[in-house]
Amino acid sequence: MKAIAMIPQAGAPRIVERNEPSITAPDEVKMQVLRVGICGTDREEASGGRALAPVGHDDLVIGHEMFGKVVEAGQGVTRVKAGDFAAFTVRRGCGKCLPCAMNRSDMCHTGEYKERGIWGLDGYQTEYVVDREQYAVHVPGTIGAAGVLVEPLSVAEKAIDEAVRLQSARLPDAYATPDWLFGKRCLVAGLGPIGLLAALVLRLRGAEVCGLDIVDAATARPEWLKEIGGCYLDGRKVPPDGVDKAIGQMDLVFEATGIPVLAFNLLDALARNGVYVLTGIPGGNRPVQIPGAELIRQLVLDNQVMAGSVNASYGHFQMAVNDLLQARLIWGDHIEKLISHSYRVEEFEKVLTQHSPEEIKAVIEWA
Repeated sequence: MKAIAMIPQAGAPRIVERNEPSITAPDEVKMQVLRVGICGTDREEASGGRALAPVGHDDLVIGHEMFGKVVEAGQGVTRVKAGDFAAFTVRRGCGKCLPCAMNRSDMCHTGEYKERGIWGLDGYQTEYVVDREQYAVHVPGTIGAAGVLVEPLSVAEKAIDEAVRLQSARLPDAYATPDWLFGKRCLVAGLGPIGLLAALVLRLRGAEVCGLDIVDAATARPEWLKEIGGCYLDGRKVPPDGVDKAIGQMDLVFEATGIPVLAFNLLDALARNGVYVLTGIPGGNRPVQIPGAELIRQLVLDNQVMAGSVNASYGHFQMAVNDLLQARLIWGDHIEKLISHSYRVEEFEKVLTQHSPEEIKAVIEWA
């Protein structure tokens, strides 16, 4: 079967031939890959960035945002069956710590986890994949092509879930409403796929959402946000440290830019007792100058929380599926418009090396 692979740190992905995998244990599931999303991690790998091949191999099959159809299930599998649509999660535990033993490798203590398509395990840019049932998430067919959004949405789900849990644990009035987010003012910085999917979750929870980016208001990403009831703020017209003066302070800030200077400057927009969650991963190692004393003073005196979040657990994948179902009921096929560009497998080089200004989410279609 065909697969897209590359030698880590050398980049230059190419189509290779691999043996088609087969089920060898009663708890395994075999899927035909239908489509795989492309994100910044894939493009970083393709340009020679962080990646690790499986032990004993020179190259790595890339791709981690997968959506597929079950073609075979081991006799011990009960979660999915042949003909179902599903997605596999990404991270695999270290086998040494308690969180990994609890299927919470997103909170691994040792850092010795592996990630399919990224670090030590082949990924999903291929025709067929096999993995254990505990990593298979059933995706109802009514979600349609948007099923490929389950993995990136799971990242936003975890970050928002953690923010809400923090607030619920520390604020005495957190349980005054069924959901702490209801009616809260939220800022999403960076309207890439993660940012827009975070906005989707926040809107489903009844929050007021404003998105911040540096693109024209009439372009694809701000327009998509407006359709789900969000507002847009052009960061070229309003500086990061002026957001609070322009639109007021926010109960929650969701950062998805990976730009350190912007991330720290946006602290000014956080309200008293607010929570700030970071999901963007900066590239490079350039030093950043920040007013450290002022920022720490604000965090302490205004009783604020700043937390980082990465990856997602099985439960967050399930939350993503549930929210995609609810979003389809409310906004119909508008959700699928997040998938702005689709490519054939043979066009892999184009999608991994080019990023159209109008792109929201690009996918490679395998079947």
